[in-house]
Amino acid sequence: MRPGMVVAGLTWRPVEIDLARHEWESAAQAHAERADRLTAGHRQRRLTGTPHAVEDFLFTYYRFSPTALRRWSPGAGVRMRDAAGHEIARQRFMVAAGPDVRVDRTAYLQERGELARFVRELVITTADRPPQWGCFARHEWAMVYRMTPEQVRHQSLPLRLDPRETDAVVEAAPLVCTHFDAYRFFTEPARPLNTRTLTRDAVMRHEQPGCLHAGMDLYTWAMKLAPGIPSELALDCFELAMRLRALDMRASPYDTTSLGYTPIAIETPTGRAEFTALQREYAASAQVLRRRLADACDLVLAEQLDAQRQ
Repeated sequence: MRPGMVVAGLTWRPVEIDLARHEWESAAQAHAERADRLTAGHRQRRLTGTPHAVEDFLFTYYRFSPTALRRWSPGAGVRMRDAAGHEIARQRFMVAAGPDVRVDRTAYLQERGELARFVRELVITTADRPPQWGCFARHEWAMVYRMTPEQVRHQSLPLRLDPRETDAVVEAAPLVCTHFDAYRFFTEPARPLNTRTLTRDAVMRHEQPGCLHAGMDLYTWAMKLAPGIPSELALDCFELAMRLRALDMRASPYDTTSLGYTPIAIETPTGRAEFTALQREYAASAQVLRRRLADACDLVLAEQLDAQRQ
């Protein structure tokens, strides 16, 4: 049984939660302060126009602003008492009933219902698969395969090895990437070296819980489902995405020392062992977030899921 749900006969019913004004105001303030702490470096660099090859990815690729991150919602199934005059009531999909405010499930599902169903299926399917290890983040190496140093994406960072040595890491064993949005950035000569040809239409067939990028993508799904899911969950996904991005780049062919990240030499047995240990740790955290995201989708989709079970 999912948290926030009760069983009545064979059907699941959402439990409406009441938050007093001091409760939701306190939660919203704590959330905004946490978001500000997590994005402080990015916001400061943005003022000076200073790029960051590791952390910028979380804002340029996923395209959610610090302002969006600090915006708070308790998610569906929660009534906020005495919130009608507050800025939270002006968020999209919020509806007032007298002085109280909640997420309007009907309006939300009309626009986001299909996405919520897709995300629910994706995270459950991914969580239920056995994790695959042994990629060693070589997708980053495949993105520079047979390129000259002048052609690579992160010009602010030098490559740790010379081009011939970098290519040899890619060629040492078959690539085993399972994530389309990593695979699509492979160089043309690198794609045939992957054990499978990946397409966007086949994402549901290939996603697996050991993948770093699948873990990072929990952040984008959580943000796209706002405000129907708790903002605390989205921020938890963002924190994990930060750790995964750092691991991804530490194991990449780039020398990240200048940014304060110690490289992981995955071309060596010691480096591969270090990478896999962290990969397993973060994959376990991602599994917890997948279950929480599925629970949140269950709650917002409760009436539709209920109808399907009858």
